Amino acid sequence: MNTFKERLYPDHGQYLAVASVFCACRTDYQDVLVFENPTFGKVLVLDGIVQLTERDSHVYHEMIAHVPMIAHGDARDVLIIGGGDGGTLREVIKHPIDSVTLVELDPKVIEISQQYLPGISGGAFADPRLSVVLGDGARYIAEAGRRFDVIIVDSTDPIGPAQALFTDPFYAACRMALRETGVISLQSGCPFYQTTHVTRALSRLRDRFGAAGAYLAPVPTYANGLLALMIAGLEDHLIPALEVLRSRVEMIGLDTEYYSPVVHHAAFAMPPRFARNYDDDQSEERFARPLPDWIGRPIRRRTLASRTSR
Repeated sequence: MNTFKERLYPDHGQYLAVASVFCACRTDYQDVLVFENPTFGKVLVLDGIVQLTERDSHVYHEMIAHVPMIAHGDARDVLIIGGGDGGTLREVIKHPIDSVTLVELDPKVIEISQQYLPGISGGAFADPRLSVVLGDGARYIAEAGRRFDVIIVDSTDPIGPAQALFTDPFYAACRMALRETGVISLQSGCPFYQTTHVTRALSRLRDRFGAAGAYLAPVPTYANGLLALMIAGLEDHLIPALEVLRSRVEMIGLDTEYYSPVVHHAAFAMPPRFARNYDDDQSEERFARPLPDWIGRPIRRRTLASRTSR
């Protein structure tokens, strides 16, 4: 059996057995590989870096989507930058939103994911609330001319085509595209090996938005199994009280495999080393902070018919 070797760092990496190869090609932007692994199922690789597997992708997609969506509490218009595989989109449309816009630079990622990994999106691209824009996410957000309640940056690592999505001008443009009560979430790499990147990004987000925090998710096939994500907003309502999270999840009947209100809360609890590096508030008061008055209103209940009538 052949072996795929991923090496993000010069002195260590991970190996995955390759049972069969479904796709190995070069798009206009990147190298794409889809293969079968006996443990993780189908694996999507971009430019030599594992993006997702059928077995563990739900952890990432649920945490990058539901943490900001539930923290906001009443998102109507959502923007996803990247995410051409459709996994984050699949989670977003579980909420009673009005619209979701997905901006993907590489149309081949959507095409290949639909052909070889259709279970990742689960039919989400057929949702009538969805608009797909093929183009550069940084340019779109700078020229959007509209505002969103939640922005989710589901990008690759800060190299190659995704570099512009980790810059201060991009964060500034996202700030302008968010409504006053808006929230943004982003993936930010491995906390063990990319500490400087996470710390710098958090500082920029706090400068632009006012409040930002890091949270963690265990994804076995990401670098060393622990992924850092970030969330930011104009108001520090990023970690609602546990009873608020439970109420919101129950209201929409959210069906997940990893995310839960308890997991949402716990993901922000940082080990001392990370908390020091990120200058992160780990006080008990932060995890029971009163919510702004606007968050007190209930999430809108909708029937399936009303969700798909737009």
